[in-house]
Amino acid sequence: MSYSDDDMLDNDSAEDNYHYTDDDDGKDPYYEEYFEDDSVANRSQIGYVALKEADIQKHQRDDIEQVSTILSISQAEAIALLLHYRWSVSKIEDEWFTDEARVRSLVGILKEPVLEYNNRGGEGFIECGICFEAYVHKDMARVSCGHPYCVTCWTGYIAAKIDEGPGCLKVKCPEPSCCAAIGQDLIDKVSSQQDKEKYDRFLLRSYIEDSGKKIKWCPSPGCEYAVDLFGSGSENYDVSCLCSYSFCWNCSEDAHSPVDCDTVSHWIFKNNDESENTKWILVNTKPCPRCKRSIEKNEGCMHMTCTSPCKYEFCWTCLGDWDDGNHRCHKFRDDETETEREMAKKAIDRYVHYYERWAYNQSSRLKAMECLEKLQSEQLKKLSYKQSTSETHLQFTLDAWIQIIECRRVLKWTYAYGYYLPSHEHAKKQLFEYSQGEAEAGLERLHHCAELELNHFVSDTEDSPQNFSDFRNKLIGLTKVTKSYFENLVKALENGLADVTKSSTDSKSSCKRQKTVGVSTSSTILAEDERLAEQIQLNLYQDMD
Repeated sequence: MSYSDDDMLDNDSAEDNYHYTDDDDGKDPYYEEYFEDDSVANRSQIGYVALKEADIQKHQRDDIEQVSTILSISQAEAIALLLHYRWSVSKIEDEWFTDEARVRSLVGILKEPVLEYNNRGGEGFIECGICFEAYVHKDMARVSCGHPYCVTCWTGYIAAKIDEGPGCLKVKCPEPSCCAAIGQDLIDKVSSQQDKEKYDRFLLRSYIEDSGKKIKWCPSPGCEYAVDLFGSGSENYDVSCLCSYSFCWNCSEDAHSPVDCDTVSHWIFKNNDESENTKWILVNTKPCPRCKRSIEKNEGCMHMTCTSPCKYEFCWTCLGDWDDGNHRCHKFRDDETETEREMAKKAIDRYVHYYERWAYNQSSRLKAMECLEKLQSEQLKKLSYKQSTSETHLQFTLDAWIQIIECRRVLKWTYAYGYYLPSHEHAKKQLFEYSQGEAEAGLERLHHCAELELNHFVSDTEDSPQNFSDFRNKLIGLTKVTKSYFENLVKALENGLADVTKSSTDSKSSCKRQKTVGVSTSSTILAEDERLAEQIQLNLYQDMD
Protein backbone atom coordinates (compact mmCIF):
# COMPACT_ATOMS: atom_id res chain seq x y z
CA MET A 1 0.00 0.00 0.00
CA SER A 2 1.50 3.31 -1.02
CA TYR A 3 0.33 6.89 -0.76
CA SER A 4 1.71 10.36 -0.31
CA ASP A 5 0.99 13.15 2.15
CA ASP A 6 -0.56 15.12 -0.69
CA ASP A 7 -3.02 12.32 -1.31
CA MET A 8 -3.96 12.26 2.36
CA LEU A 9 -4.52 15.97 2.66
CA ASP A 10 -6.39 16.50 -0.59
CA ASN A 11 -9.93 17.00 0.68
CA ASP A 12 -11.23 17.53 -2.84
CA SER A 13 -10.42 13.96 -3.73
CA ALA A 14 -13.34 11.62 -4.28
CA GLU A 15 -11.68 9.13 -1.99
CA ASP A 16 -11.74 11.32 1.12
CA ASN A 17 -14.61 9.50 2.77
CA TYR A 18 -13.39 5.98 2.16
CA HIS A 19 -10.85 3.76 3.82
CA TYR A 20 -7.96 2.50 1.73
CA THR A 21 -7.18 -1.17 1.11
CA ASP A 22 -4.69 -3.07 -0.98
CA ASP A 23 -7.21 -3.56 -3.77
CA ASP A 24 -7.00 -1.86 -7.14
CA ASP A 25 -8.34 1.57 -6.28
CA GLY A 26 -8.58 1.29 -2.51
CA LYS A 27 -12.37 1.64 -2.30
CA ASP A 28 -14.87 -0.73 -0.81
CA PRO A 29 -17.93 -0.54 -3.11
CA TYR A 30 -20.37 -1.04 -0.26
CA TYR A 31 -18.91 1.72 1.88
CA GLU A 32 -18.56 3.96 -1.15
CA GLU A 33 -22.31 3.83 -1.65
CA TYR A 34 -23.00 4.07 2.08
CA PHE A 35 -20.93 7.22 2.58
CA GLU A 36 -22.66 9.02 -0.25
CA ASP A 37 -25.85 9.17 1.78
CA ASP A 38 -26.89 12.45 3.36
CA SER A 39 -27.26 10.82 6.79
CA VAL A 40 -23.51 11.08 7.26
CA ALA A 41 -23.05 14.46 5.64
CA ASN A 42 -21.66 15.88 8.87
CA ARG A 43 -18.70 13.54 8.46
CA SER A 44 -17.96 14.45 4.85
CA GLN A 45 -14.61 15.99 5.70
CA ILE A 46 -13.33 12.93 7.57
CA GLY A 47 -11.38 10.06 6.06
CA TYR A 48 -9.05 7.38 7.29
CA VAL A 49 -6.40 5.00 6.05
CA ALA A 50 -5.38 1.67 7.54
CA LEU A 51 -1.63 1.32 7.96
CA LYS A 52 0.54 -1.78 7.94
CA GLU A 53 3.79 -1.85 9.89
CA ALA A 54 5.80 -0.96 6.78
CA ASP A 55 3.59 2.09 6.22
CA ILE A 56 4.08 3.26 9.82
CA GLN A 57 7.84 2.84 9.50
CA LYS A 58 7.81 4.87 6.28
CA HIS A 59 5.90 7.73 7.93
CA GLN A 60 8.28 7.62 10.87
CA ARG A 61 11.38 7.68 8.67
CA ASP A 62 9.95 10.57 6.66
CA ASP A 63 9.46 12.64 9.83
CA ILE A 64 12.97 11.81 11.08
CA GLU A 65 14.55 12.73 7.75
CA GLN A 66 12.52 15.94 7.53
CA VAL A 67 13.68 17.14 10.96
CA SER A 68 17.27 16.05 10.28
CA THR A 69 17.37 17.91 6.95
CA ILE A 70 15.67 21.12 8.07
CA LEU A 71 17.71 21.51 11.27
CA SER A 72 20.97 20.10 9.82
CA ILE A 73 21.41 17.59 12.63
CA SER A 74 22.00 13.84 12.75
CA GLN A 75 19.09 11.41 12.59
CA ALA A 76 19.85 10.24 16.13
CA GLU A 77 19.44 13.83 17.34
CA ALA A 78 16.29 14.20 15.25
CA ILE A 79 14.82 11.11 16.95
CA ALA A 80 15.59 12.56 20.39
CA LEU A 81 13.79 15.78 19.43
CA LEU A 82 10.79 13.94 18.01
CA LEU A 83 10.47 11.78 21.11
CA HIS A 84 10.57 14.84 23.37
CA TYR A 85 8.02 16.82 21.30
CA ARG A 86 5.74 13.82 20.75
CA TRP A 87 6.55 13.48 17.05
CA SER A 88 5.31 16.97 16.19
CA VAL A 89 7.54 18.28 13.39
CA SER A 90 5.94 21.72 13.39
CA LYS A 91 6.38 22.10 17.16
CA ILE A 92 10.07 21.22 16.87
CA GLU A 93 10.63 23.79 14.13
CA ASP A 94 8.88 26.53 16.10
CA GLU A 95 10.85 25.84 19.29
CA TRP A 96 14.20 25.25 17.55
CA PHE A 97 14.24 28.44 15.54
CA THR A 98 13.01 30.44 18.55
CA ASP A 99 15.76 29.29 20.94
CA GLU A 100 18.04 26.50 19.71
CA ALA A 101 20.28 26.52 22.80
CA ARG A 102 17.34 26.07 25.16
CA VAL A 103 15.94 23.19 23.10
CA ARG A 104 19.33 21.45 22.98
CA SER A 105 19.72 21.71 26.74
CA LEU A 106 16.14 20.60 27.37
CA VAL A 107 16.30 17.53 25.13
CA GLY A 108 19.93 16.62 25.90
CA ILE A 109 21.58 16.98 22.49
CA LEU A 110 24.47 19.20 23.51
CA LYS A 111 26.38 21.12 20.86
CA GLU A 112 29.66 21.06 22.81
CA PRO A 113 30.77 18.30 25.21
CA VAL A 114 31.10 19.15 28.90
CA LEU A 115 34.14 16.89 29.19
CA GLU A 116 37.10 16.95 26.75
CA TYR A 117 39.92 14.44 26.43
CA ASN A 118 43.15 15.30 24.67
CA ASN A 119 44.08 12.05 23.01
CA ARG A 120 45.59 13.02 19.69
CA GLY A 121 47.87 10.00 19.39
CA GLY A 122 45.17 7.54 20.36
CA GLU A 123 47.61 5.53 22.53
CA GLY A 124 46.59 6.81 25.97
CA PHE A 125 44.26 5.06 28.37
CA ILE A 126 40.92 6.42 29.58
CA GLU A 127 39.18 5.34 32.76
CA CYS A 128 35.59 4.08 32.43
CA GLY A 129 33.22 5.96 34.71
CA ILE A 130 31.31 2.79 35.65
CA CYS A 131 33.79 -0.07 36.08
CA PHE A 132 36.81 2.25 36.63
CA GLU A 133 38.97 0.14 34.35
CA ALA A 134 41.39 1.79 31.90
CA TYR A 135 40.75 1.30 28.18
CA VAL A 136 42.25 2.56 24.96
CA HIS A 137 40.29 5.14 23.02
CA LYS A 138 38.78 2.71 20.51
CA ASP A 139 37.18 0.66 23.30
CA MET A 140 35.39 3.65 24.73
CA ALA A 141 32.16 5.38 23.66
CA ARG A 142 30.48 8.61 24.62
CA VAL A 143 27.42 10.73 23.77
CA SER A 144 27.20 14.50 23.25
CA CYS A 145 28.27 15.29 26.82
CA GLY A 146 31.63 13.56 26.42
CA HIS A 147 31.47 11.30 29.52
CA PRO A 148 33.48 8.19 28.58
CA TYR A 149 32.40 4.62 29.33
CA CYS A 150 33.67 1.34 27.97
CA VAL A 151 31.63 -0.52 25.37
CA THR A 152 30.95 -3.38 27.80
CA CYS A 153 29.44 -1.05 30.41
CA TRP A 154 27.44 0.78 27.76
CA THR A 155 26.04 -2.56 26.57
CA GLY A 156 24.99 -3.60 30.08
CA TYR A 157 23.55 -0.17 30.94
CA ILE A 158 21.46 0.09 27.77
CA ALA A 159 20.31 -3.55 27.98
CA ALA A 160 19.03 -2.92 31.53
CA LYS A 161 17.12 0.18 30.38
CA ILE A 162 15.58 -1.68 27.42
CA ASP A 163 14.44 -4.47 29.75
CA GLU A 164 12.64 -1.86 31.85
CA GLY A 165 10.36 -0.97 28.94
CA PRO A 166 9.55 2.01 26.69
CA GLY A 167 11.36 4.40 29.05
CA CYS A 168 14.56 3.35 27.28
CA LEU A 169 13.61 5.70 24.43
CA LYS A 170 14.56 8.68 26.61
CA VAL A 171 17.49 7.17 28.47
CA LYS A 172 20.17 9.62 29.61
CA CYS A 173 23.91 9.46 30.20
CA PRO A 174 24.88 7.24 33.20
CA GLU A 175 26.51 10.25 34.89
CA PRO A 176 23.91 11.21 37.58
CA SER A 177 24.21 14.96 37.01
CA CYS A 178 24.19 14.73 33.20
CA CYS A 179 21.10 15.19 31.02
CA ALA A 180 22.63 14.17 27.68
CA ALA A 181 20.39 11.88 25.63
CA ILE A 182 21.65 8.52 24.42
CA GLY A 183 20.94 8.35 20.71
CA GLN A 184 19.92 5.44 18.53
CA ASP A 185 23.34 5.47 16.86
CA LEU A 186 25.06 4.41 20.09
CA ILE A 187 22.33 1.86 20.84
CA ASP A 188 22.82 0.27 17.41
CA LYS A 189 26.59 0.24 17.97
CA VAL A 190 26.79 -1.46 21.37
CA SER A 191 23.53 -3.45 21.78
CA SER A 192 22.79 -7.06 20.93
CA GLN A 193 20.50 -7.86 18.02
CA GLN A 194 17.71 -8.83 20.40
CA ASP A 195 17.95 -5.55 22.30
CA LYS A 196 18.05 -3.54 19.06
CA GLU A 197 14.85 -5.24 17.91
CA LYS A 198 13.17 -4.44 21.24
CA TYR A 199 14.26 -0.81 21.00
CA ASP A 200 13.01 -0.52 17.42
CA ARG A 201 9.66 -1.98 18.50
CA PHE A 202 9.36 0.57 21.33
CA LEU A 203 10.28 3.34 18.90
CA LEU A 204 7.63 2.23 16.40
CA ARG A 205 4.94 1.99 19.06
CA SER A 206 5.89 5.43 20.36
CA TYR A 207 5.08 6.89 16.95
CA ILE A 208 1.49 5.69 17.38
CA GLU A 209 0.90 5.83 21.12
CA ASP A 210 2.82 8.95 22.17
CA SER A 211 2.28 11.21 19.20
CA GLY A 212 -0.33 13.91 18.90
CA LYS A 213 -1.24 12.54 15.49
CA LYS A 214 -4.62 10.97 14.88
CA ILE A 215 -3.25 7.44 14.63
CA LYS A 216 -4.37 4.49 16.72
CA TRP A 217 -3.63 0.80 16.88
CA CYS A 218 -6.48 -1.46 15.91
CA PRO A 219 -7.90 -2.82 19.22
CA SER A 220 -8.67 -6.24 17.73
CA PRO A 221 -6.66 -8.94 19.60
CA GLY A 222 -3.56 -9.94 17.67
CA CYS A 223 -3.88 -7.21 15.02
CA GLU A 224 -0.73 -5.20 14.29
CA TYR A 225 -2.28 -2.63 11.97
CA ALA A 226 -3.02 1.00 12.78
CA VAL A 227 -5.60 3.49 11.52
CA ASP A 228 -4.77 7.07 10.58
CA LEU A 229 -7.70 9.51 10.77
CA PHE A 230 -7.47 12.74 8.84
CA GLY A 231 -9.77 15.62 8.06
CA SER A 232 -11.99 17.76 10.24
CA GLY A 233 -15.11 16.79 12.13
CA SER A 234 -16.27 14.72 15.07
CA GLU A 235 -14.02 11.94 16.38
CA ASN A 236 -17.11 9.84 17.18
CA TYR A 237 -16.47 7.96 13.97
CA ASP A 238 -16.48 4.27 13.05
CA VAL A 239 -13.47 2.94 11.12
CA SER A 240 -12.56 -0.44 9.63
CA CYS A 241 -9.11 -1.98 9.90
CA LEU A 242 -7.47 -4.16 7.26
CA CYS A 243 -8.17 -7.12 9.55
CA SER A 244 -11.92 -6.43 8.94
CA TYR A 245 -12.54 -5.33 12.52
CA SER A 246 -14.63 -2.16 12.84
CA PHE A 247 -14.32 0.07 15.88
CA CYS A 248 -15.17 3.54 17.13
CA TRP A 249 -12.26 5.93 16.74
CA ASN A 250 -13.17 7.86 19.86
CA CYS A 251 -13.65 5.10 22.46
CA SER A 252 -12.08 2.08 20.66
CA GLU A 253 -15.14 -0.07 21.40
CA ASP A 254 -16.89 -2.06 18.68
CA ALA A 255 -18.37 0.18 15.99
CA HIS A 256 -21.59 1.54 17.49
CA SER A 257 -22.90 4.37 15.32
CA PRO A 258 -25.43 5.92 15.54
CA VAL A 259 -25.32 5.48 19.34
CA ASP A 260 -22.95 7.84 21.16
CA CYS A 261 -19.93 6.71 23.18
CA ASP A 262 -21.42 7.66 26.57
CA THR A 263 -24.45 5.43 26.01
CA VAL A 264 -22.21 2.55 24.94
CA SER A 265 -19.98 3.05 27.98
CA HIS A 266 -22.93 2.97 30.37
CA TRP A 267 -24.42 -0.06 28.63
CA ILE A 268 -21.20 -2.10 28.73
CA PHE A 269 -20.66 -1.17 32.37
CA LYS A 270 -24.20 -2.23 33.20
CA ASN A 271 -23.75 -5.57 31.43
CA ASN A 272 -20.70 -6.25 33.59
CA ASP A 273 -22.18 -4.88 36.80
CA GLU A 274 -22.77 -7.39 39.55
CA SER A 275 -25.71 -5.30 40.76
CA GLU A 276 -27.89 -7.08 38.22
CA ASN A 277 -27.16 -10.37 40.03
CA THR A 278 -28.19 -8.67 43.24
CA LYS A 279 -31.47 -7.64 41.64
CA TRP A 280 -32.10 -11.20 40.53
CA ILE A 281 -31.57 -12.44 44.07
CA LEU A 282 -33.95 -9.76 45.36
CA VAL A 283 -36.65 -10.70 42.86
CA ASN A 284 -36.37 -14.51 42.99
CA THR A 285 -35.47 -15.18 46.63
CA LYS A 286 -36.62 -14.19 50.10
CA PRO A 287 -34.68 -14.09 53.39
CA CYS A 288 -35.47 -16.54 56.16
CA PRO A 289 -37.17 -14.49 58.91
CA ARG A 290 -34.92 -16.09 61.55
CA CYS A 291 -31.42 -16.57 60.09
CA LYS A 292 -31.78 -14.15 57.14
CA ARG A 293 -30.25 -16.54 54.59
CA SER A 294 -31.67 -16.15 51.05
CA ILE A 295 -34.05 -18.94 50.03
CA GLU A 296 -35.29 -19.77 46.54
CA LYS A 297 -38.73 -21.38 46.33
CA ASN A 298 -38.55 -24.58 44.27
CA GLU A 299 -41.89 -26.28 45.06
CA GLY A 300 -45.54 -25.32 44.81
CA CYS A 301 -46.86 -24.91 48.34
CA MET A 302 -46.21 -21.90 50.53
CA HIS A 303 -44.92 -23.89 53.53
CA MET A 304 -41.17 -23.25 53.68
CA THR A 305 -38.58 -24.92 55.94
CA CYS A 306 -35.14 -23.36 56.20
CA THR A 307 -32.10 -25.61 55.96
CA SER A 308 -30.07 -26.90 58.92
CA PRO A 309 -29.30 -25.78 61.50
CA CYS A 310 -32.11 -23.17 61.39
CA LYS A 311 -35.06 -25.34 60.22
CA TYR A 312 -37.46 -22.46 60.78
CA GLU A 313 -40.92 -23.00 59.24
CA PHE A 314 -42.59 -19.98 57.68
CA CYS A 315 -45.00 -18.80 55.00
CA TRP A 316 -43.41 -17.88 51.65
CA THR A 317 -46.08 -15.28 50.92
CA CYS A 318 -45.89 -13.14 54.05
CA LEU A 319 -42.78 -14.57 55.81
CA GLY A 320 -44.87 -15.16 58.95
CA ASP A 321 -44.61 -18.16 61.29
CA TRP A 322 -46.33 -21.20 59.80
CA ASP A 323 -48.17 -21.95 63.07
CA ASP A 324 -48.93 -25.68 62.49
CA GLY A 325 -50.87 -25.10 59.33
CA ASN A 326 -53.32 -22.59 60.83
CA HIS A 327 -51.51 -19.68 59.24
CA ARG A 328 -53.64 -17.11 57.37
CA CYS A 329 -52.31 -14.21 55.30
CA HIS A 330 -55.13 -13.60 52.84
CA LYS A 331 -55.91 -10.10 54.14
CA PHE A 332 -54.31 -7.16 52.27
CA ARG A 333 -51.41 -5.29 53.88
CA ASP A 334 -49.68 -2.24 52.47
CA ASP A 335 -46.21 -3.78 52.48
CA GLU A 336 -43.46 -1.44 51.31
CA THR A 337 -41.06 -4.37 50.96
CA GLU A 338 -43.32 -6.05 48.42
CA THR A 339 -43.64 -2.76 46.54
CA GLU A 340 -39.88 -2.47 46.33
CA ARG A 341 -39.68 -6.09 45.20
CA GLU A 342 -42.15 -5.45 42.39
CA MET A 343 -40.25 -2.36 41.29
CA ALA A 344 -37.01 -4.33 41.22
CA LYS A 345 -38.68 -7.07 39.20
CA LYS A 346 -39.97 -4.57 36.66
CA ALA A 347 -36.53 -2.98 36.40
CA ILE A 348 -34.80 -6.28 35.75
CA ASP A 349 -37.51 -7.38 33.31
CA ARG A 350 -36.95 -4.18 31.35
CA TYR A 351 -33.19 -4.68 31.35
CA VAL A 352 -33.51 -8.31 30.24
CA HIS A 353 -35.81 -7.27 27.40
CA TYR A 354 -33.23 -4.92 25.90
CA TYR A 355 -30.20 -7.04 26.74
CA GLU A 356 -31.59 -10.20 25.15
CA ARG A 357 -32.32 -8.42 21.88
CA TRP A 358 -28.92 -6.72 21.97
CA ALA A 359 -27.25 -10.11 22.44
CA TYR A 360 -29.47 -11.86 19.85
CA ASN A 361 -28.52 -9.36 17.16
CA GLN A 362 -24.84 -9.65 18.03
CA SER A 363 -25.10 -13.43 17.70
CA SER A 364 -26.97 -13.10 14.39
CA ARG A 365 -24.33 -10.69 13.12
CA LEU A 366 -21.51 -13.13 13.87
CA LYS A 367 -23.46 -15.89 12.14
CA ALA A 368 -24.03 -13.64 9.14
CA MET A 369 -20.30 -12.97 8.93
CA GLU A 370 -19.70 -16.73 8.82
CA CYS A 371 -22.30 -17.08 6.06
CA LEU A 372 -20.65 -14.31 4.03
CA GLU A 373 -17.26 -15.99 4.38
CA LYS A 374 -18.74 -19.33 3.30
CA LEU A 375 -20.44 -17.68 0.33
CA GLN A 376 -17.20 -16.07 -0.79
CA SER A 377 -15.03 -19.15 -0.32
CA GLU A 378 -17.36 -21.94 -1.45
CA GLN A 379 -20.86 -21.17 -2.54
CA LEU A 380 -20.21 -18.38 -5.03
CA LYS A 381 -18.24 -20.59 -7.41
CA LYS A 382 -20.84 -23.32 -7.16
CA LEU A 383 -23.68 -20.88 -7.80
CA SER A 384 -21.79 -19.36 -10.72
CA TYR A 385 -21.41 -22.81 -12.30
CA LYS A 386 -25.06 -23.79 -11.75
CA GLN A 387 -26.47 -20.55 -13.13
CA SER A 388 -23.90 -20.32 -15.97
CA THR A 389 -22.99 -16.77 -15.07
CA SER A 390 -19.87 -15.00 -13.89
CA GLU A 391 -19.22 -14.34 -10.19
CA THR A 392 -19.30 -10.62 -10.97
CA HIS A 393 -22.98 -10.92 -11.84
CA LEU A 394 -23.60 -12.54 -8.46
CA GLN A 395 -22.26 -9.56 -6.53
CA PHE A 396 -25.81 -8.83 -5.39
CA THR A 397 -25.64 -11.84 -3.05
CA LEU A 398 -22.52 -10.47 -1.37
CA ASP A 399 -24.09 -7.03 -1.14
CA ALA A 400 -27.09 -8.54 0.64
CA TRP A 401 -24.95 -10.22 3.28
CA ILE A 402 -22.82 -7.13 3.77
CA GLN A 403 -26.02 -5.15 4.31
CA ILE A 404 -27.29 -7.73 6.80
CA ILE A 405 -24.06 -7.60 8.80
CA GLU A 406 -24.13 -3.79 8.98
CA CYS A 407 -27.83 -3.69 9.85
CA ARG A 408 -27.42 -6.24 12.62
CA ARG A 409 -24.69 -4.06 14.08
CA VAL A 410 -26.88 -0.95 13.99
CA LEU A 411 -29.93 -2.78 15.31
CA LYS A 412 -27.91 -4.24 18.18
CA TRP A 413 -26.93 -0.82 19.43
CA THR A 414 -30.42 0.64 19.01
CA TYR A 415 -31.50 -1.57 21.91
CA ALA A 416 -28.87 0.04 24.12
CA TYR A 417 -30.18 3.41 22.90
CA GLY A 418 -33.75 2.40 23.67
CA TYR A 419 -32.89 1.31 27.20
CA TYR A 420 -31.61 4.78 28.10
CA LEU A 421 -34.33 6.69 26.22
CA PRO A 422 -36.31 8.64 28.87
CA SER A 423 -39.72 7.05 29.35
CA HIS A 424 -41.47 10.41 29.80
CA GLU A 425 -40.58 11.55 26.27
CA HIS A 426 -43.56 9.78 24.73
CA ALA A 427 -43.29 11.24 21.22
CA LYS A 428 -39.61 10.38 20.91
CA LYS A 429 -40.24 6.90 22.23
CA GLN A 430 -43.04 6.38 19.70
CA LEU A 431 -40.88 7.55 16.80
CA PHE A 432 -37.94 5.45 17.94
CA GLU A 433 -39.96 2.26 18.37
CA TYR A 434 -41.78 2.82 15.07
CA SER A 435 -38.53 3.36 13.14
CA GLN A 436 -36.80 0.49 14.92
CA GLY A 437 -39.71 -1.85 14.29
CA GLU A 438 -39.90 -1.03 10.59
CA ALA A 439 -36.16 -1.47 10.19
CA GLU A 440 -36.12 -4.76 12.10
CA ALA A 441 -39.01 -6.20 10.11
CA GLY A 442 -37.28 -5.29 6.86
CA LEU A 443 -34.03 -6.85 8.06
CA GLU A 444 -35.74 -10.10 9.02
CA ARG A 445 -37.26 -10.37 5.53
CA LEU A 446 -33.87 -9.76 3.92
CA HIS A 447 -32.06 -12.15 6.27
CA HIS A 448 -34.62 -14.90 5.61
CA CYS A 449 -34.31 -14.47 1.87
CA ALA A 450 -30.50 -14.47 1.88
CA GLU A 451 -30.18 -17.34 4.34
CA LEU A 452 -32.85 -19.80 3.21
CA GLU A 453 -33.86 -18.94 -0.35
CA LEU A 454 -30.26 -18.48 -1.50
CA ASN A 455 -29.33 -21.89 -0.08
CA HIS A 456 -32.06 -23.40 -2.24
CA PHE A 457 -30.23 -22.28 -5.39
CA VAL A 458 -26.84 -23.30 -4.05
CA SER A 459 -28.02 -26.83 -3.19
CA ASP A 460 -28.29 -29.62 -5.75
CA THR A 461 -31.76 -28.78 -7.06
CA GLU A 462 -32.98 -28.05 -10.56
CA ASP A 463 -34.33 -24.54 -11.01
CA SER A 464 -35.32 -22.65 -14.08
CA PRO A 465 -33.42 -19.47 -15.01
CA GLN A 466 -36.68 -17.60 -14.51
CA ASN A 467 -36.85 -18.69 -10.86
CA PHE A 468 -33.33 -17.42 -10.24
CA SER A 469 -34.09 -14.17 -12.02
CA ASP A 470 -37.10 -13.65 -9.77
CA PHE A 471 -34.96 -14.43 -6.73
CA ARG A 472 -32.31 -11.98 -7.91
CA ASN A 473 -34.85 -9.16 -8.27
CA LYS A 474 -36.37 -10.00 -4.90
CA LEU A 475 -33.04 -10.03 -3.07
CA ILE A 476 -31.86 -6.79 -4.69
CA GLY A 477 -35.17 -5.14 -3.84
CA LEU A 478 -35.09 -6.29 -0.21
CA THR A 479 -31.49 -5.12 0.11
CA LYS A 480 -32.38 -1.62 -1.11
CA VAL A 481 -35.52 -1.37 1.01
CA THR A 482 -33.73 -2.56 4.16
CA LYS A 483 -30.91 -0.12 3.49
CA SER A 484 -33.47 2.71 3.27
CA TYR A 485 -35.12 1.68 6.53
CA PHE A 486 -31.82 1.68 8.39
CA GLU A 487 -30.63 4.92 6.83
CA ASN A 488 -33.78 6.57 8.15
CA LEU A 489 -33.25 4.98 11.57
CA VAL A 490 -29.61 6.10 11.70
CA LYS A 491 -30.53 9.60 10.56
CA ALA A 492 -33.20 9.90 13.24
CA LEU A 493 -30.89 8.73 16.05
CA GLU A 494 -27.95 10.86 14.94
CA ASN A 495 -30.28 13.88 15.08
CA GLY A 496 -31.38 12.89 18.58
CA LEU A 497 -34.92 12.29 17.30
CA ALA A 498 -35.05 16.05 16.81
CA ASP A 499 -37.82 15.77 14.22
CA VAL A 500 -40.23 15.06 17.08
CA THR A 501 -39.67 18.54 18.56
CA LYS A 502 -40.26 20.16 15.20
CA SER A 503 -43.41 18.23 14.40
CA SER A 504 -44.93 18.19 17.88
CA THR A 505 -45.69 21.91 17.71
CA ASP A 506 -47.93 21.34 14.71
CA SER A 507 -49.92 18.72 16.61
CA LYS A 508 -50.66 20.77 19.74
CA SER A 509 -53.55 22.65 18.22
CA SER A 510 -55.09 19.37 17.07
CA CYS A 511 -54.82 17.95 20.59
CA LYS A 512 -56.54 21.00 22.07
CA ARG A 513 -59.42 20.77 19.60
CA GLN A 514 -59.98 17.11 20.48
CA LYS A 515 -59.92 17.87 24.23
CA THR A 516 -62.68 20.50 23.86
CA VAL A 517 -65.10 17.92 22.43
CA GLY A 518 -64.59 15.53 25.35
CA VAL A 519 -61.96 13.13 24.04
CA SER A 520 -59.91 11.33 26.73
CA THR A 521 -56.64 13.16 27.35
CA SER A 522 -54.52 10.00 27.74
CA SER A 523 -55.93 8.31 24.63
CA THR A 524 -55.54 11.53 22.65
CA ILE A 525 -51.87 11.86 23.58
CA LEU A 526 -51.21 8.24 22.67
CA ALA A 527 -53.00 8.59 19.34
CA GLU A 528 -51.15 11.81 18.60
CA ASP A 529 -47.78 10.20 19.44
CA GLU A 530 -48.47 7.32 17.08
CA ARG A 531 -49.70 9.64 14.32
CA LEU A 532 -46.72 11.92 14.85
CA ALA A 533 -44.25 9.01 14.62
CA GLU A 534 -45.80 7.80 11.37
CA GLN A 535 -45.83 11.32 9.89
CA ILE A 536 -42.16 11.93 10.77
CA GLN A 537 -41.20 8.57 9.30
CA LEU A 538 -43.08 9.43 6.09
CA ASN A 539 -41.32 12.79 5.91
CA LEU A 540 -37.95 11.06 6.23
CA TYR A 541 -38.75 8.79 3.29
CA GLN A 542 -39.94 11.74 1.19
CA ASP A 543 -36.75 13.67 2.00
CA MET A 544 -34.66 10.69 0.96
CA ASP A 545 -36.52 10.27 -2.35
